[in-house]
Amino acid sequence: MRRLLEGLIRIALFGFTLFLLLQVVRQPFSMPVDSFILTGGVLLAFPVVWIGRKLLDTQATAGRAAWITTFVHSALMAIFGAALLRAVITHQHWSVWTLPVPGEIGLLLVILSGAGLLFTVANLALKGLGAPFAVALSRRLASDWMYAWTRNPMALALLAFLLALGIWFRSGLFVVWVLLLVAPAWLAFLKVFEERELEIRFGSSYMEYKSKTPMLVPRRPKA
Repeated sequence: MRRLLEGLIRIALFGFTLFLLLQVVRQPFSMPVDSFILTGGVLLAFPVVWIGRKLLDTQATAGRAAWITTFVHSALMAIFGAALLRAVITHQHWSVWTLPVPGEIGLLLVILSGAGLLFTVANLALKGLGAPFAVALSRRLASDWMYAWTRNPMALALLAFLLALGIWFRSGLFVVWVLLLVAPAWLAFLKVFEERELEIRFGSSYMEYKSKTPMLVPRRPKA
């Protein structure tokens, strides 16, 4: 019954978040509003992560961690989603620094990194019985295939995809935004919140996996 209720709430939150993101796509915001979303939206991730971690540590049980994670994921999906969507929609305004890279190379990088991102999603679905962010929490620890090389292949693939988009757009400012704002916020989420909630939900099996698998930079799995 608890799992069913949690699933229904997660579906409702996911649907509401998608509705909000659809409004973000449709609205013709002014440049100052877009700038606020691109910076403030990403920076809001830090207090969300901090509050989520505090709530996790207050009572470290698997059931509570699952509920907290559901709401933290939904909040971050809305925050990052709004910023990323507006960044892509308004990238033509980011022409302060044009990268001297042929569009064909950028497009190839987008295709390759996008394919890698889709594969990490499939990897999590098949090995962890879960889906990214607020869609569905993994029901078992994913530690095979790409997850044997790094604990966060999806985050690595997403950052690579965003950088590839910046190169395709030939926007140096977009690339700097990803490196200086998006990447630190994303890594803070992984290190401060996600690692802790996985420790609570999967216990010693995650601790063992964490001890032998790098956080982000891939490494050949140990025999």
